[in-house]
Amino acid sequence: MNRTTTTAYGKNPEILIRQEEPLNAGPPPHLLLSGGELTPSDLFFVRNHGAVPEVDQAAFWLTVEGRIRKPFRISLEELRRLPRVTLAATLQCAGNRRSEMMAVKDIPGELGWGSEAISTAEWGGVPLREVLNAAGPEPDARHVELTGLDETERHGRRFNFGGSIPLDKAQQPEVLLAYEMNGKPLPAVHGGPLRLVVPGYIGARSVKWLSRITVQEEPSANYFQSKAYRLFPPGVDHDTVDWDSGLMLGTFNVNSLICSPLVGETLPAGRVTVRGWAFAGERDVERVDLSVDGGVTWIVADLAPARSRWAWRLWQAQLELAPGEHEVSCRAWDAAAQTQPEDPAHVWNFKGYMNNAWHRVRITCAAAE
Repeated sequence: MNRTTTTAYGKNPEILIRQEEPLNAGPPPHLLLSGGELTPSDLFFVRNHGAVPEVDQAAFWLTVEGRIRKPFRISLEELRRLPRVTLAATLQCAGNRRSEMMAVKDIPGELGWGSEAISTAEWGGVPLREVLNAAGPEPDARHVELTGLDETERHGRRFNFGGSIPLDKAQQPEVLLAYEMNGKPLPAVHGGPLRLVVPGYIGARSVKWLSRITVQEEPSANYFQSKAYRLFPPGVDHDTVDWDSGLMLGTFNVNSLICSPLVGETLPAGRVTVRGWAFAGERDVERVDLSVDGGVTWIVADLAPARSRWAWRLWQAQLELAPGEHEVSCRAWDAAAQTQPEDPAHVWNFKGYMNNAWHRVRITCAAAE
């Protein structure tokens, strides 16, 4: 596999590459939590729909327009003079864990993400609401459209990537115009010099290489808002889909994952430590359960304190396992008492989005010699 692209962007040589051009990659399971609560920038997952644009920071302007009283442009230097905040937040692609759905039924034309399309960083920047307040949204404004500088092509048409979030969400203090990542300038491959970070929402709404903000009455008509990132019933496919009928994806459902032990790993029988993450979008994670008998009985894992309410929670548990093969399952519960479905077949859809089924890891425990 060609590693030239990942090396050029300063990525760890062990990163899993799902697509080389445009680059789509993420940390392998054994490195997913190697940085603890925060993912090192060289391991942070990359989801691109087009080539990384070259941006002249000295000539860069962010345009603010639409249903506002005071349209304006603002430079990076002017943004950096506004009050800076930092926030730990988890970003996750809507297609994370798609490969488990693909094992149920084929999903053509989509990236076969495993569990690597999720990462957590500490972001630095300016709350979006500071800019919106300066612009003064009109009374009929309901949505904020975000447009990036990256170009992509779909169905024979070239256009810039974009999407939108509700104005109510855009005005919350956690939504950032980010120009820093893990205490350093935002890398180009992650949207530098400026990106939006929308905690709790699918990664596609955290638009990279942000160049334009448009306040408007309706959601964005951009392909990646109006068609691509929508959820459809299980009986719908490419031949029968009505693109306008799908559910627009926004906030995440509750999810959890076992990061160690790894699938297929052999360990000594006896006490086995199981570790992983749990994340629930805009809700807090309240509990993580583990089972080794297919969900007949469960034990409760120990949850580490959250770095922020917008970051995943790490957890671990001790299991006593006899010699032989075992399947370990996990499920999380959020603050609304919502949990995860048992099987990816229960949430299958032809785009492979939002898989939050129980995560299962089969391991072997060997008897002492």
